[in-house]
Amino acid sequence: MKAYCEAENFKGWDPYDGLNSKVFQALPFKHWDLARLAWIQGFKRSPINFRALLLVPKQHNSKGIALFLLGYCKLYQASLKGEDVYGSSVELLNKIKELTNLLLSLKSQGYSGACWGYNFDWQARRLFLFKKNTPTVVATAFCVEALLESYEITKDESVLKETLTAADFVINDLSRTPHGNGFLFSYSVKDGNNTVINASLLGAKILSYSYKYTKKDEHLKLAKEAITAACELQEEDGSWIYGLLAIQSWKDSFHTGFNLDAIETYQQNTGDVSFQKHIKKGLEYYIKNFFEEDGMPKYYHNQTYPIDIHCPAQVIVTASKLNVFKENERLFSKVLDWTMNNMQHKKGYFYYQLKKGMSSKISYMRWSNAFMFNAMAHFNLEMKSQKL
Repeated sequence: MKAYCEAENFKGWDPYDGLNSKVFQALPFKHWDLARLAWIQGFKRSPINFRALLLVPKQHNSKGIALFLLGYCKLYQASLKGEDVYGSSVELLNKIKELTNLLLSLKSQGYSGACWGYNFDWQARRLFLFKKNTPTVVATAFCVEALLESYEITKDESVLKETLTAADFVINDLSRTPHGNGFLFSYSVKDGNNTVINASLLGAKILSYSYKYTKKDEHLKLAKEAITAACELQEEDGSWIYGLLAIQSWKDSFHTGFNLDAIETYQQNTGDVSFQKHIKKGLEYYIKNFFEEDGMPKYYHNQTYPIDIHCPAQVIVTASKLNVFKENERLFSKVLDWTMNNMQHKKGYFYYQLKKGMSSKISYMRWSNAFMFNAMAHFNLEMKSQKL
């Protein structure tokens, strides 16, 4: 897999990149929201990849590059423990520096601080059009974590300084929706998707990183208020719905993982462990409801399909962050084995989704390969650490 992604220079297609088609951009339909939506969904749902035929270029995606950077940081840490299968410490350090510079070059411009979006226009139902490079808190949070992991290895102060300005983006450019004893950060700078729980928690995660390095009390206060609101929205069984809009009431695997990761990151960065009971309940629900005994991951709490590659990938990363990998190693080993046996191509790349009918086995660099690369690097480091 590593060889495949490096050979592609970490560029690739994405489930949502249909509007990058040069054919579509030459048509008058590009000005019609329903046509844009139908075009994107056609690409996303089709098990056949028409992107080359319809002139969709392979490109870098900021979140994908962040995930690769996180993965290389974990491989580097493993190399310091004697693991040289994936390259020497020097080789991995050079790759970390290369990806760090690339990720910084992909920043969105014109906002209060460092922030990142995606490399394609995206039609959000009929609500609004996200133009390419419109920053989101989700993409930004992944980029911030990756760059700070890079900083901890390279000690490049310019990377730290630039990355920490992302807190200004969160505070000044995102809206806040009051809820309970706190509030929810919006998904992006555009209104219309303002009450997504995992997105708000990722905003808090960014601010907690800022507090770790700057000790700014305002950042701690705002992060805690966002965490509080999200934890008040956690149901008694430990679960979370996706968001507060009527159409966002589902419960899924990998967003649950995002929630737990963000809350735990806040606790590690601030020393405030007052949300530990929410992590405990959420983790129990996560492990119990989203994985079969043989390791097969489920998308929703009450149904399996579609089996999305995010689901097996995120649980490994979340478990590593929560320091619960060792006690659940048997399950995670089965999850990884199942995923490699059922969702990996012989060329190394991973499939997007398996469905009851015709599955999508297209190679998506950000959605599939970057997530699994990061997960497998985490798995490798955890296993290496246990042997020492």
